[in-house]
Amino acid sequence: MLELWSPEKSIARFIDHTLLKPGATTAEIDKLCEEAIEHQFYSVCVNGSWVSYCTEKLAGTDVAVSAVVGFPLGAMSTKVKVFEAAEAVDDGAAEIDMVLPIGALLEGRCGVVANDIGAVVRAVEGSAIVKVIFETGMLSDEQKFEACRVAEAAGAHYVKTSTGFGAGGATEEDIRLMRKSVSPGIGVKASGGIRSHETALIMLNAGATRLGTSAGVAIVTEAAGTVNSTPASNRAAGPEASTQY
Repeated sequence: MLELWSPEKSIARFIDHTLLKPGATTAEIDKLCEEAIEHQFYSVCVNGSWVSYCTEKLAGTDVAVSAVVGFPLGAMSTKVKVFEAAEAVDDGAAEIDMVLPIGALLEGRCGVVANDIGAVVRAVEGSAIVKVIFETGMLSDEQKFEACRVAEAAGAHYVKTSTGFGAGGATEEDIRLMRKSVSPGIGVKASGGIRSHETALIMLNAGATRLGTSAGVAIVTEAAGTVNSTPASNRAAGPEASTQY
């Protein structure tokens, strides 16, 4: 069942602690997992090559593993996305964050988009939930609405704003639009540029049910009131401080 945010709940359990840069090292992935365990984030979100490693590191904990698929362009064939998703689940992923075929969506070829999402959903059905990444910075409001409609109809469990590699990130307006565009049982994940507790709360209060960020430690530390008065722009923001996750 989808968990909804309320102020008495720990913000950490709504965070996918993210490290998706191509140059990620073993030491950085170790740190990601250790931070996720320490702060009890919902999951770590990593590229497919790290899924089995993270699954082993997180064994016996409450932290899940999320894997990105078709990332970050969404432009590969559906067969490749299906293989990638199934492989990630075999390696221990409990959640799949897939990028839809953005070009097809921009052209209004919603059947292509639906088939792409549906194929991935079927490939991991019963083993993992599927979040669909839109790259909202490239879309009009009408296209965002249509992407929500198509993703839900294709069986997706979540709709998600962005990869962090494209134009723009999560906005309050987009989260409100996406929340209104899907059924109550479908989750909304905000990702892209969420680096402070204040921004995280804005997204959750707008209707997000998950946050994708590399700044999870800074967010929960700030939430606990233990961050000093250093300006937010000067604070460490996790292993991808210079990246727009």
